[in-house]
Amino acid sequence: MSETPDPEVIELASKVFDLARTGDADALAAYVDAGVPADLTNDKGDSLVMLAAYHGHAAAVSALLERGADADRANDRGQTPLAGAVFKGEDAVIRALLAGGANPEAGTPSAVDTARMFGKAELLELFRSR
Repeated sequence: MSETPDPEVIELASKVFDLARTGDADALAAYVDAGVPADLTNDKGDSLVMLAAYHGHAAAVSALLERGADADRANDRGQTPLAGAVFKGEDAVIRALLAGGANPEAGTPSAVDTARMFGKAELLELFRSR
């Protein structure tokens, strides 16, 4: 039995996803503290952490991870926030994700695979040191 989603819930979710994309860490934290799931995902399986990471917002990533979000939650294509941050060259986000427990071997391709693909030796060394 399928229910029609409540338009107000859809609107709220869209707003929260936009906050992740724009990196509004304080507002994201407030919404999660008020009950929005820290691991909320969109129709592609992109979590709030994935959206914040991919758009280069380390503070938003940290705020979500501090509230229990899964640093390794892969989207529907098997991509993790850490691999996305490596792909985008977001060093501050990479460090925030690692501090939050992200596994460089998780996902397809993994962050390690992505670093190899783009010849990022310094990231490979960072991942090895963890």
